[in-house]
Amino acid sequence: MLGKVFKAYDIRATYPDPLNEDSAWKIGYGCGQFLLEQAAAGGAVTPMKKTVVVGRDMRLSSPSLRDALCEGLNDAGASVIDVGMVDTPFVYFAVNHLDCAGCVQVTASHNPPQYNGFKVSKGKAKPVGETTGLAEIRQMAVLVDSRRVGDAGGVRGCGGGQCEERDLWDAYRAHVLRFLDMGGKKIKVVVDASNGMAGTMVPKIFAGIDGLEIVELYFDNSKGEFVHEPNPLVAENLLDLQSKVRETGADLGICFDGDADRLVVVDELGNVIGCDHLTALLAPLFLKDHPGGAIVYDLRSSKAVEEDVRAAGGTPVRSRVGHVFMKAELAERGGPFGGELSGHFYFAGNFNADSGAIALAEVLSLVAASDKALSELIKPIARYAQSGEINFEVADKDGAIAELKETYAGRGEIDEMDGVTVDCFAGEGWWCNVRKSNTEPLLRLNLEARDERVLREMVEELSSMLGTAVAH
Repeated sequence: MLGKVFKAYDIRATYPDPLNEDSAWKIGYGCGQFLLEQAAAGGAVTPMKKTVVVGRDMRLSSPSLRDALCEGLNDAGASVIDVGMVDTPFVYFAVNHLDCAGCVQVTASHNPPQYNGFKVSKGKAKPVGETTGLAEIRQMAVLVDSRRVGDAGGVRGCGGGQCEERDLWDAYRAHVLRFLDMGGKKIKVVVDASNGMAGTMVPKIFAGIDGLEIVELYFDNSKGEFVHEPNPLVAENLLDLQSKVRETGADLGICFDGDADRLVVVDELGNVIGCDHLTALLAPLFLKDHPGGAIVYDLRSSKAVEEDVRAAGGTPVRSRVGHVFMKAELAERGGPFGGELSGHFYFAGNFNADSGAIALAEVLSLVAASDKALSELIKPIARYAQSGEINFEVADKDGAIAELKETYAGRGEIDEMDGVTVDCFAGEGWWCNVRKSNTEPLLRLNLEARDERVLREMVEELSSMLGTAVAH
């Protein structure tokens, strides 16, 4: 039963079945064992290298799951620094700021309130996914008996680890505001916190900034409930934000997800800005100080990202989808910045980790530095027609992909970095990426073309071999 809560990139399930306090203790014990082993393998073990940072979101089940998790960590021999109710990027900052063995955030991100889970990272906020540690943690958690610990039969509660609470908001605020330059300008921004952790983070970080007016939308996170699903990638979740931006005459709008590590931006007209287009728009800011630097982007992103990064003197680097791969690629390439279609933005100046708070600071700095409205800045970047992600239900996913590769083998370039990418852009004016769902009989298509006519034709052509299109 416990194994079912482990996913590809984190641990997540409904509460209290199958995720509850007993399973949280076991997961804490597994995390403690794994993170201490990793820290010991890395060299000299200081007291902080025997310590794990723990934070939590505002969900009603988070305090009790956090307590059980911390008890499990302590019983595995790890000490804990509890940083309280914080956004997920806060724990990424804290584990680096304190140089600890790792960190765990209690959160279910954008899932409904009946869900909860854990995001685990090693030292330096290096993400722990299925292939980088979660499989080991799962095995350790499944094998341990919560009534007895260790080969010697030591009882629960006698692991020796300690737990302390620490307030790091002042240090976190100072870190984030290093990325903000208002340039003496006045900016009005509507922020939709989705009743999530941005409702705590935004006032603590951005309140009192000269020239910055924040119009708050759904900041109350005290009830652990959501007025709308805390997922900014779903169009209907942005309707209130778009309306408020137009109503108040704001310069832009921001919608955060539940744990505030992702965001989506709307311009002053209320139009949604694609996260790939935002990556292309922000890239030149980082390339000014890092000429020739690598800008890492999700391989589903618009061709405009690659083209505009090159035009700005940077080196565009395609990456597999997912924060595990994006962070690793950014670190390996030594690049200053990266962006993902999901709304995650990564910063070398933030330990290569993603941060919704820093992304907001950078967008505000961009708007402040330009005499143009945000819609004008984005228009030349959004120059190609995009399908958005279309899901297709198909029983034989592998068969459909094989047919796709065979059909277009002679028409364009094909690579399998992540799913299958067919690139006929240079000749026929289109390209696409098709990826398999890990959990459902679905194929996910993202297609881009030089114009709407080619887009429509190719969506129709591809649909015939990918299955039955289903609603999001």
